[in-house]
Amino acid sequence: MAYSILVVEDDAQIREVITDFFHGKSEGEIAVHTACDGDEGLELIYENQYDLVMLDVMMPGADGFTVCRELRKNSIVPVIFITARGREEDILYGYDMGCDDYIVKPFSLAELYAKTKALLKRSKGMVAGSEMVCGDITINPVRFIVTVGGREVDLPPKQYALLKYLIEHKGMVIDREQLLVRVWGYDFEGTDRVVDNHVKKLRNALGTAGNQIKTVVTKGYKIVE
Repeated sequence: MAYSILVVEDDAQIREVITDFFHGKSEGEIAVHTACDGDEGLELIYENQYDLVMLDVMMPGADGFTVCRELRKNSIVPVIFITARGREEDILYGYDMGCDDYIVKPFSLAELYAKTKALLKRSKGMVAGSEMVCGDITINPVRFIVTVGGREVDLPPKQYALLKYLIEHKGMVIDREQLLVRVWGYDFEGTDRVVDNHVKKLRNALGTAGNQIKTVVTKGYKIVE
Protein backbone atom coordinates (compact mmCIF):
# COMPACT_ATOMS: atom_id res chain seq x y z
CA MET A 1 0.00 0.00 0.00
CA ALA A 2 1.35 3.45 -0.94
CA TYR A 3 1.20 6.35 1.49
CA SER A 4 1.51 10.10 1.06
CA ILE A 5 2.85 12.22 3.92
CA LEU A 6 3.54 15.92 4.33
CA VAL A 7 6.54 17.32 6.23
CA VAL A 8 6.12 20.98 7.25
CA GLU A 9 9.55 22.16 8.39
CA ASP A 10 11.54 25.35 7.81
CA ASP A 11 14.93 23.61 8.06
CA ALA A 12 15.83 22.48 4.53
CA GLN A 13 18.36 19.92 5.78
CA ILE A 14 15.79 18.21 8.00
CA ARG A 15 13.29 18.10 5.14
CA GLU A 16 15.93 16.52 2.91
CA VAL A 17 17.13 13.85 5.36
CA ILE A 18 13.58 12.78 6.22
CA THR A 19 12.66 12.59 2.54
CA ASP A 20 15.75 10.58 1.61
CA PHE A 21 15.54 8.22 4.59
CA PHE A 22 11.82 7.48 4.18
CA HIS A 23 12.14 6.96 0.42
CA GLY A 24 14.98 4.50 0.84
CA LYS A 25 13.61 2.70 3.90
CA SER A 26 10.12 2.26 2.45
CA GLU A 27 11.45 1.41 -1.03
CA GLY A 28 9.18 4.05 -2.50
CA GLU A 29 6.08 2.99 -0.53
CA ILE A 30 5.97 6.34 1.29
CA ALA A 31 5.88 9.49 -0.83
CA VAL A 32 7.15 12.50 1.12
CA HIS A 33 5.92 15.98 0.24
CA THR A 34 7.35 19.06 1.93
CA ALA A 35 6.50 22.62 2.87
CA CYS A 36 8.98 25.20 4.18
CA ASP A 37 6.61 27.08 6.49
CA GLY A 38 3.20 26.88 8.13
CA ASP A 39 1.37 28.96 5.54
CA GLU A 40 2.58 26.77 2.66
CA GLY A 41 1.74 23.70 4.72
CA LEU A 42 -1.85 24.85 5.21
CA GLU A 43 -2.22 25.56 1.49
CA LEU A 44 -1.05 22.04 0.63
CA ILE A 45 -3.32 20.51 3.29
CA TYR A 46 -6.33 22.37 1.87
CA GLU A 47 -5.51 21.26 -1.69
CA ASN A 48 -4.42 17.64 -1.14
CA GLN A 49 -5.11 14.48 0.83
CA TYR A 50 -2.31 13.15 3.03
CA ASP A 51 -2.10 10.01 5.15
CA LEU A 52 0.06 11.70 7.81
CA VAL A 53 1.42 15.18 8.57
CA MET A 54 4.68 16.02 10.36
CA LEU A 55 4.92 19.52 11.82
CA ASP A 56 7.68 21.65 13.23
CA VAL A 57 6.37 24.08 15.86
CA MET A 58 8.53 27.18 15.40
CA MET A 59 8.17 28.24 11.76
CA PRO A 60 7.64 31.44 9.75
CA GLY A 61 3.99 32.26 9.19
CA ALA A 62 1.54 29.94 10.95
CA ASP A 63 3.32 27.93 13.64
CA GLY A 64 2.88 24.17 13.98
CA PHE A 65 0.29 24.43 16.74
CA THR A 66 -1.85 26.68 14.54
CA VAL A 67 -1.54 24.32 11.57
CA CYS A 68 -2.55 21.36 13.71
CA ARG A 69 -5.52 23.21 15.17
CA GLU A 70 -6.77 24.13 11.69
CA LEU A 71 -6.22 20.58 10.45
CA ARG A 72 -8.19 19.10 13.33
CA LYS A 73 -11.29 21.12 12.42
CA ASN A 74 -12.15 18.63 9.68
CA SER A 75 -9.58 15.84 9.65
CA ILE A 76 -8.41 12.93 11.81
CA VAL A 77 -5.21 12.39 9.79
CA PRO A 78 -2.31 11.41 12.12
CA VAL A 79 -0.08 14.31 13.17
CA ILE A 80 3.47 14.11 14.54
CA PHE A 81 5.17 17.18 15.98
CA ILE A 82 8.96 17.30 15.43
CA THR A 83 10.33 20.23 17.38
CA ALA A 84 13.09 21.58 19.60
CA ARG A 85 10.47 22.68 22.13
CA GLY A 86 10.75 19.91 24.69
CA ARG A 87 9.24 21.52 27.79
CA GLU A 88 6.46 19.52 29.42
CA GLU A 89 3.95 22.33 28.90
CA ASP A 90 4.76 22.40 25.17
CA ILE A 91 4.34 18.63 24.88
CA LEU A 92 1.02 18.69 26.73
CA TYR A 93 -0.14 21.61 24.60
CA GLY A 94 0.77 19.64 21.47
CA TYR A 95 -1.45 16.77 22.55
CA ASP A 96 -4.15 19.28 23.46
CA MET A 97 -4.03 20.52 19.86
CA GLY A 98 -4.68 16.96 18.67
CA CYS A 99 -1.30 15.48 17.77
CA ASP A 100 -0.72 11.73 17.83
CA ASP A 101 2.95 11.89 18.79
CA TYR A 102 5.45 14.54 19.90
CA ILE A 103 9.14 14.06 19.08
CA VAL A 104 11.84 16.38 20.42
CA LYS A 105 14.88 17.31 18.31
CA PRO A 106 17.47 15.89 17.89
CA PHE A 107 15.68 12.67 16.97
CA SER A 108 16.39 9.25 15.54
CA LEU A 109 15.31 8.82 11.92
CA ALA A 110 14.75 5.11 12.53
CA GLU A 111 12.47 5.86 15.49
CA LEU A 112 10.57 8.49 13.51
CA TYR A 113 10.10 6.04 10.65
CA ALA A 114 8.88 3.28 12.99
CA LYS A 115 6.35 5.58 14.66
CA THR A 116 5.18 6.86 11.28
CA LYS A 117 4.62 3.36 9.95
CA ALA A 118 2.68 2.36 13.06
CA LEU A 119 0.42 5.41 12.79
CA LEU A 120 -0.15 4.88 9.06
CA LYS A 121 -1.14 1.26 9.52
CA ARG A 122 -3.45 2.03 12.42
CA SER A 123 -5.16 4.95 10.72
CA LYS A 124 -5.74 2.99 7.50
CA GLY A 125 -7.33 0.17 9.45
CA MET A 126 -9.40 2.57 11.52
CA VAL A 127 -11.11 4.62 8.85
CA ALA A 128 -13.66 3.27 6.41
CA GLY A 129 -14.78 6.12 4.16
CA SER A 130 -15.71 8.97 6.50
CA GLU A 131 -16.26 6.61 9.43
CA MET A 132 -14.00 5.47 12.26
CA VAL A 133 -14.44 1.79 13.05
CA CYS A 134 -13.25 -0.23 16.03
CA GLY A 135 -14.85 -3.64 16.52
CA ASP A 136 -18.59 -3.16 17.00
CA ILE A 137 -18.24 0.60 17.44
CA THR A 138 -18.54 3.06 14.56
CA ILE A 139 -18.16 6.84 14.72
CA ASN A 140 -19.18 9.21 11.96
CA PRO A 141 -17.02 12.25 12.85
CA VAL A 142 -18.79 14.46 10.32
CA ARG A 143 -22.28 13.84 11.70
CA PHE A 144 -21.13 13.15 15.31
CA ILE A 145 -23.01 9.84 15.34
CA VAL A 146 -21.97 6.74 17.29
CA THR A 147 -23.40 3.32 16.53
CA VAL A 148 -22.84 -0.04 18.21
CA GLY A 149 -23.70 -3.01 16.04
CA GLY A 150 -25.80 -0.70 13.86
CA ARG A 151 -27.69 0.75 16.84
CA GLU A 152 -27.29 4.50 17.36
CA VAL A 153 -26.00 5.49 20.79
CA ASP A 154 -26.58 8.98 22.16
CA LEU A 155 -23.48 10.18 24.02
CA PRO A 156 -22.90 13.46 25.90
CA PRO A 157 -20.12 15.63 24.40
CA LYS A 158 -17.35 14.58 26.81
CA GLN A 159 -18.08 10.87 26.43
CA TYR A 160 -18.15 11.28 22.65
CA ALA A 161 -14.80 13.12 22.69
CA LEU A 162 -13.32 10.47 25.01
CA LEU A 163 -14.45 7.60 22.77
CA LYS A 164 -13.24 9.37 19.62
CA TYR A 165 -9.80 9.98 21.10
CA LEU A 166 -9.47 6.37 22.24
CA ILE A 167 -10.43 5.09 18.78
CA GLU A 168 -8.03 7.52 17.12
CA HIS A 169 -5.34 5.81 19.22
CA LYS A 170 -6.74 2.29 18.95
CA GLY A 171 -4.60 -0.33 20.68
CA MET A 172 -2.44 2.27 22.46
CA VAL A 173 -2.41 2.78 26.22
CA ILE A 174 -3.46 6.38 26.93
CA ASP A 175 -2.73 7.67 30.42
CA ARG A 176 -5.30 9.64 32.40
CA GLU A 177 -3.35 12.89 32.24
CA GLN A 178 -3.25 12.78 28.46
CA LEU A 179 -6.99 12.13 28.34
CA LEU A 180 -7.60 15.04 30.69
CA VAL A 181 -5.59 17.37 28.48
CA ARG A 182 -7.08 16.17 25.20
CA VAL A 183 -10.75 15.91 26.25
CA TRP A 184 -11.12 18.42 29.08
CA GLY A 185 -8.48 20.93 28.00
CA TYR A 186 -5.05 22.08 29.07
CA ASP A 187 -6.43 24.43 31.76
CA PHE A 188 -8.75 21.88 33.42
CA GLU A 189 -8.12 21.87 37.18
CA GLY A 190 -9.96 18.67 38.17
CA THR A 191 -8.37 15.34 39.10
CA ASP A 192 -7.96 12.24 36.96
CA ARG A 193 -10.90 10.68 38.80
CA VAL A 194 -13.12 12.51 36.33
CA VAL A 195 -11.64 10.28 33.59
CA ASP A 196 -12.49 7.11 35.50
CA ASN A 197 -16.06 8.30 36.09
CA HIS A 198 -16.61 9.13 32.42
CA VAL A 199 -15.08 5.86 31.24
CA LYS A 200 -17.50 4.00 33.53
CA LYS A 201 -20.46 5.91 32.08
CA LEU A 202 -19.16 5.43 28.53
CA ARG A 203 -18.87 1.66 29.02
CA ASN A 204 -22.44 1.53 30.29
CA ALA A 205 -23.70 3.55 27.33
CA LEU A 206 -21.93 1.26 24.83
CA GLY A 207 -23.47 -1.89 26.31
CA THR A 208 -21.58 -5.07 25.42
CA ALA A 209 -19.15 -3.04 23.30
CA GLY A 210 -18.07 -1.29 26.48
CA ASN A 211 -15.85 -4.32 27.09
CA GLN A 212 -13.64 -3.06 24.24
CA ILE A 213 -12.36 -0.33 26.59
CA LYS A 214 -9.69 -1.97 28.71
CA THR A 215 -8.24 -0.69 31.98
CA VAL A 216 -4.45 -0.87 32.15
CA VAL A 217 -3.62 -0.90 35.86
CA THR A 218 -1.56 2.13 37.06
CA LYS A 219 -1.42 3.37 33.45
CA GLY A 220 -4.75 4.35 31.94
CA TYR A 221 -7.01 2.95 29.23
CA LYS A 222 -6.95 1.53 25.73
CA ILE A 223 -9.60 0.43 23.25
CA VAL A 224 -9.34 -2.79 21.24
CA GLU A 225 -11.25 -4.43 18.41
